[in-house]
Amino acid sequence: MRTEFCRRLGIEYPIFAFSHCRDVVAAVSRAGGIGVFGLNAYTDPTEIRAQLDWLDAHIGDRPYGIDVVIPQKHEGKGSGVTDIAAFEALLAKMIPEGHKAFRDRVLAENGVPELPPDAERMGLLGWTETSAAPALAEALRREKCVLVANALGTPPAEVVRRLQESGKLVGALCGKVGQAVRHREAGLDFVVAQGSEGGGHTGETGSIVAWPQIIDAVAPLPVLCAGGIANGRQVLAALGMGAAGVWTGSLWLTAVEAAAQPAEKALYFNASSEDTVRSRAWTGKKARVLRNAWTDAWERPDAPEPLGMPLQGLLTMEAMQRTGRCIDRPGAQRCAFAPVGQVVGMLEREESCRDIVARLVHEYLDAHERLQGLLDAGR
Repeated sequence: MRTEFCRRLGIEYPIFAFSHCRDVVAAVSRAGGIGVFGLNAYTDPTEIRAQLDWLDAHIGDRPYGIDVVIPQKHEGKGSGVTDIAAFEALLAKMIPEGHKAFRDRVLAENGVPELPPDAERMGLLGWTETSAAPALAEALRREKCVLVANALGTPPAEVVRRLQESGKLVGALCGKVGQAVRHREAGLDFVVAQGSEGGGHTGETGSIVAWPQIIDAVAPLPVLCAGGIANGRQVLAALGMGAAGVWTGSLWLTAVEAAAQPAEKALYFNASSEDTVRSRAWTGKKARVLRNAWTDAWERPDAPEPLGMPLQGLLTMEAMQRTGRCIDRPGAQRCAFAPVGQVVGMLEREESCRDIVARLVHEYLDAHERLQGLLDAGR
């Protein structure tokens, strides 16, 4: 099961676990895979430093990666504003009052209470080059951080150069062959080929069609397959197509170590694979999430057109915060931000990260043995 890319990174299994929870990242790396920490929720350098300090202290001698979001096109790009607070203020002025009123109306319709007057409002996420810069700067200092992936588009050339000069491997996600080729031409070290089944921002093409096309288009560049992976049979399918590993995300949302509240995990446990939708309602770009009252509302005739990224995310941040504070309430659950792939229908119970990794390996070996048996039977 160990690939050449595994050996290059010093890991035992080609299992890459993307998570916004540092506990999951550390646990997967300790179990022989590699955790990839989604840092787009952090823009404050002090907080980023604290998170990575914790990770360095709890991951042992194992490596990890980070994931950032630097879209090639976004609102406010080219403004020349590099200070995060000033950039956020600039973007906030671009949000129409009608969009704010619609947001508040949907939340009120579902009985989601307003934030207390003294509550600290969450601001811009790390969804631009400006706001992702602190995470990248801190990652450069970390020896155990061995790779950096960009979730949207090819990273800027200067970012790629600085990371590679520091010894980091740099990759990016894609859902189309053309995007993968641009990643290769930009000199990236690996590509993550994500099918439409995946959670979060995805393209239109399914994994079983996208994976082999992208693998062939950028060969011999290592490709990690993402979208629709929750068991070892799916891992075998990806590696059988020529992948260097698998990139998993939704699988870890309900892990024992995941920071989600029980009511949040229940949303996933109670959902089927048919309960997701690709919607612009949360970030401005199509992202696969659980379909609920919030996503339905943004499809109504009276709904405004979702704003471009990162304006829609800045607008909906208050909705995320308000529902998160009272997630035990049915109304909040109906409006919760729940990004997840179609494998949600396969998430049935809590498992520790170590047990998930072991299960993937054993299921892979069982499936491999079955295929070998078919070959032997045909001789």
